Amino acid sequence: MTEPATDRIVVARVRGLHGLHGQVRVEVLTDRPEDRFVAGRALHPEGSDRALTIETAAPVADGPGWWLTFREIGDRAAAEVLRDAYLEADVDRAEALAPGEVFWHEVIGARVLDLAGRELGVVADVYRAGIAEVYVVRGGPVGEFDLPAVRDVVRDFAPERGVIVVDEAVLALAEGPVDAPAPRSRQRRPRWSRHGKGGRAPGGDQSATEGSR
Repeated sequence: MTEPATDRIVVARVRGLHGLHGQVRVEVLTDRPEDRFVAGRALHPEGSDRALTIETAAPVADGPGWWLTFREIGDRAAAEVLRDAYLEADVDRAEALAPGEVFWHEVIGARVLDLAGRELGVVADVYRAGIAEVYVVRGGPVGEFDLPAVRDVVRDFAPERGVIVVDEAVLALAEGPVDAPAPRSRQRRPRWSRHGKGGRAPGGDQSATEGSR
């Protein structure tokens, strides 16, 4: 059986409705909304094969997010079923990745080890705090903690092997989450198809991963 040539990644979450004609406001979960939110491109409610064809797309002028309308959504009642839904985009597996780049969903499930090889947990989620990504690590001896994906903390970044090695100093972060510009929801995130394309390993200028293109 031929394996599909595309993956699905989550690029947005519907956060509100506007007007009577089905316009929705989405929280952006991709670094490249101008590439993902283009008229004629299709998005899919998470876990569904239903295609929603983007008709119009524009950034929200007075706040975060984007306004989207879909060809298949003609009124507010039809848009209401999308409230709080995650929206996925198809990504071609042949899409070029620069050396050291990964997709965020490839980081989910990676084991986090300290320099002595002790397991601290596994990456269960990813979110952004400023210019850096932060990995939510769960299931280890210190419970849940937030791991900034930056060079000073991440010493070996090898999600293709399912391993991320960090400095033991990261355990001090178990006391609370990394400061972020806005509160992070503790609501359960989607399965492996979370967000988008990753970025440079910690040897780069910023974070170990970046969002989708």
